[in-house]
Amino acid sequence: MLQVAIEERPETRVFTVRHVGPYNQIGRAFQTLHEIVTRAGLRTGDLVGIFHDDPRRTPPAQLRSDAGAIVDADAPVPESLAEQRLPAGRYARTDHVGSYAGLGGVWTRLLDEWMPQSGYRVDRGLTFEIYLNTPGTVPEAELRTALYAHIARAAKGAP
Repeated sequence: MLQVAIEERPETRVFTVRHVGPYNQIGRAFQTLHEIVTRAGLRTGDLVGIFHDDPRRTPPAQLRSDAGAIVDADAPVPESLAEQRLPAGRYARTDHVGSYAGLGGVWTRLLDEWMPQSGYRVDRGLTFEIYLNTPGTVPEAELRTALYAHIARAAKGAP
């Protein structure tokens, strides 16, 4: 059974590198992000994957996503990185433990199974993942990822 919590999140500042192509190939953009952040000497928080398109409606070669790192409000934006702000608001959150290869199935369960029954809908099409640890620090089976969907009440019957 999918465990979903409703959370209020503050606005979050993120530095990003754009990736266009299959979502499961975003790792290259994270490598670029890491190189730029390291060169700039920036201190960052958790890593974030931001997803802009519905893979059921957008061809894989055209999917847009951003590899990002959460940063402080006063951090200078290095050249070649974009700045985004994840909006404050209400989010549905579910966690995944294990290989990143399993994330697609969790997204399907959240968006296609839980969401229609919840009384909520995805707002602004905003979905993202926060990587609570990384492959360089834990074995693949122990990777922890928080999946977030910005939500609004559905037209009728929302809790």
